[in-house]
Amino acid sequence: MVKQGHRWTFFRAGGFDQVKLESGADLEHLDELDLKLWVALACPSHHLELDTRTLSLVDSDKDGRVRVPELIAAVKFAVANLKNPDDLLKGKASLPLDAIDDSTPEGKILLASARQILQHLGKASEEALSCDDFSDTAKIFADTAFNGDGVITELSSDEEDVRALLLEIMDTIGSVPDRSGKPGVSAEQVNAFFEEVQAFADWSAKGSASADTVYPLGFDKTSAAANAVAAVRAKVNDFFGRCRLAAFDPRAAQLLNRKEEEYLEVASRDLSLSADEVAIFPLAQVAAERPLPLLRSVNPAHAAALAKLRDDAITPFLGAREQLSEKDWLALVEKLAAHDAWLAEKPKLRIEKLGRERTLAIHGSSSKQTLDELVAKDKALEAESASIDQVERLVRYYRDLFVLCENFVNFRDFYDGDEPAIFQCGTLYIDQRACRLCLPVEDAAKHATLAGLAGAYLAYVDCVHKATNEKMQIVAAFTDGDSDNLMVGRNGIFYDRKGRDWDATISKIVDNPISLRQAFWAPYKKFVRLIEEQVAKRAAAADSESHSKLGEAASATANVGATNVVSAKPAEPAKVDVGAVAALGVAVGAIGTFVTAFIGYAAGVFKLGPLAVIAAIIGLLLLISTPSLVLAFIKLRKRNLAPILDANGWAVNGHARINVPFGATLTSVAKLPAGSRRESIDLYAEKGLPWKRWAFLALVAYLAYCWYSGSFNRFLPEGARPEHVLGRFAPEAPPPAKTPKP
Repeated sequence: MVKQGHRWTFFRAGGFDQVKLESGADLEHLDELDLKLWVALACPSHHLELDTRTLSLVDSDKDGRVRVPELIAAVKFAVANLKNPDDLLKGKASLPLDAIDDSTPEGKILLASARQILQHLGKASEEALSCDDFSDTAKIFADTAFNGDGVITELSSDEEDVRALLLEIMDTIGSVPDRSGKPGVSAEQVNAFFEEVQAFADWSAKGSASADTVYPLGFDKTSAAANAVAAVRAKVNDFFGRCRLAAFDPRAAQLLNRKEEEYLEVASRDLSLSADEVAIFPLAQVAAERPLPLLRSVNPAHAAALAKLRDDAITPFLGAREQLSEKDWLALVEKLAAHDAWLAEKPKLRIEKLGRERTLAIHGSSSKQTLDELVAKDKALEAESASIDQVERLVRYYRDLFVLCENFVNFRDFYDGDEPAIFQCGTLYIDQRACRLCLPVEDAAKHATLAGLAGAYLAYVDCVHKATNEKMQIVAAFTDGDSDNLMVGRNGIFYDRKGRDWDATISKIVDNPISLRQAFWAPYKKFVRLIEEQVAKRAAAADSESHSKLGEAASATANVGATNVVSAKPAEPAKVDVGAVAALGVAVGAIGTFVTAFIGYAAGVFKLGPLAVIAAIIGLLLLISTPSLVLAFIKLRKRNLAPILDANGWAVNGHARINVPFGATLTSVAKLPAGSRRESIDLYAEKGLPWKRWAFLALVAYLAYCWYSGSFNRFLPEGARPEHVLGRFAPEAPPPAKTPKP
């Protein structure tokens, strides 16, 4: 025997069967529903009228689309953690704690986490969680020292030295926010910091191992001497190089000391105390084999640096002196060569700003172990904190999941009409209509390529919200009325689902039939438009010809009495264009023939009686309108929502037709309210054609003709019949029908 599966109920809408979701059991067995019976197989996780956070939680692979396996997984999670899965159909904004199924290990953790969240929020006495409680997750962890994210902050320790170290790590290596939003450090920052501390310690130890050569004056004094030498090394080398060049050629000495014009240019400005304007000049006057003065007659821009060189480097290494020879300079550089080589090996570290003593102090302490223990303590709560995320998932699913199913597994919201579907973004009011089938679009041209296959009349509309200068583009489907006054550039107002109004302007139209009523009158409207166009063309041509003749007449009048008058010649007799006359005769004959035939046909129809006349008029209307009606009926019958949604990133699994009766619910045409009163007098109405008078005269003429032809004789007394009233002017009676001989 075949095992009986879950029993489903289906409803028919849009021309195909759709599954009903009437209970939690239906949701629980969604994975058993044949995939071919799902209305949609995927939908975008954005631009929908559903909480984006909920959609992102369902979209587990974060690819921007919700697919069938992801929706089934979300339903399974919600059903497994609720005591009564039927609660999902209520769509309530708050999840009561007693609705969580704590009979399972997962449910117990969720319930404990839910209570912990309420406690963190200062709502320990409440027994329900809402989606608003998760609007700012930082509040949940605002005062928590450890929250399971592996990030420790100042709150993670009560010891001042640990807090100070955390601040130093954040200042040098950087910080990351923890769940509460406070800056902190993770294991990554801690490890990076102590790796640099170790690198600095190793480099420092290498210098200590050769202290006699690297630190000949001790660390501090040697470092000061090296810094003093480094500050003026380039300028001192420049000075002795110039002196050697002057010794080679004494004529170069004047040029090496700069030209007089350069000093004049500098002297023309106000000189500062440091005389930075002459910083590029030599340290002192250049001469062959001249030693470098250290106190007097030196470049004022470098006087302080030379004094520091003398005090910190020359005096400790060479003894006190007021000038420096090139030989002594080279000896000084040689004494610092080992220190400079060691200094060149110094790694480039971010922690250098801490200083040597602080860095070595950190290296010699057990602070890394302390921080590692704090990080481990925080990560120990990872499972508990992760369950807090699961609580948020359950609360949001409790409110939104059934709505998503009702717009994914089936399109009940769309076809029911009680609530708009999640893909409907608002209502467009334009041309005395309200269009409710409006969807957001990102690229109208790209969207129209596929959406045009829907067979619907689509208008792409640019919307601007003036209060915030927001802009968006929508597509609106017109499913009732006509398209006479719809055109690119037409303005309307769009109301989104939040009630905000947007200025709306039509930017693109995909033309398709809107209704059978429009299709019926379309041929006549086209005929009238053609007549109007032809009349306008003829009027424009006549106007142009009239202006041309007026111009010729004005020119002739202006030239009357000119000096050189041409002798008038007798006017030649006008030549008759025989061909034109013949053509005109043929045209008049054709028109006469048509009018005669039409009158004869009309007279023949009139003889058949009133019903024949009505039938003839109806037949003529159907003859003209039937092709347009048939074409519109075929297109309206195929009108389909799927291409419109597919162009927006959906994967619709059914046809989702929009037939004429359903389309009338999606687009409302303006109607006067029931019980309202309308005054028929319009003071400024244009005078139209007296068609009522003409219709009355035509009816009178028709009745007179019927009386004249004897059609009413069987209803009239003898004295009222035409042969009695008109006498010899009465029409001849038809000959009596011949009876066949026996």
